[in-house]
Amino acid sequence: MVASQSDDTRAFVGIGANLGDPRAQVIAAIEDLAQIPRTKVTQVSSLYSSRPMGPAEQPDYVNAVAELDTLLQAHSLLRELQAIEQRFGRRRDGPRWGARSLDLDILLYAEATVCSDRLTIPHPGIGERDFVLLPLVEIAPEVKIPGLGAAARALESLDASSLYVL
Repeated sequence: MVASQSDDTRAFVGIGANLGDPRAQVIAAIEDLAQIPRTKVTQVSSLYSSRPMGPAEQPDYVNAVAELDTLLQAHSLLRELQAIEQRFGRRRDGPRWGARSLDLDILLYAEATVCSDRLTIPHPGIGERDFVLLPLVEIAPEVKIPGLGAAARALESLDASSLYVL
């Protein structure tokens, strides 16, 4: 691997799945993240089991967060993530917060804020999602969320007791 260059951007990607074999899919997705051009995976959280955020009549999720160093712009990184999701059979025509074969979300992209029709960074609702904040704080306890502050402090305000490490 090439040493980090000064123009690399530190990004965090949320990973989740609850269809098929979610644990295997999350692990395979992490391996695919490492294949993104001009990007390297620098850290990965533990895998967590979490209840679904949307309709209750779906399986529990397996969630993780990966830290990346990337030379890609945020929208280019999004395209790469969506290509990975498609390879895993991700469909976008189901109910909001419905069951998924794979979900990859850019949570943070350095300290940038992005608001476009295709991408919002920080990821919307990041401060209310224990299944995102717990793995994020596990690998980057010092990270700050633009407009929100310290991720660790946001996590303290949530009840993450239903999450457990797989």
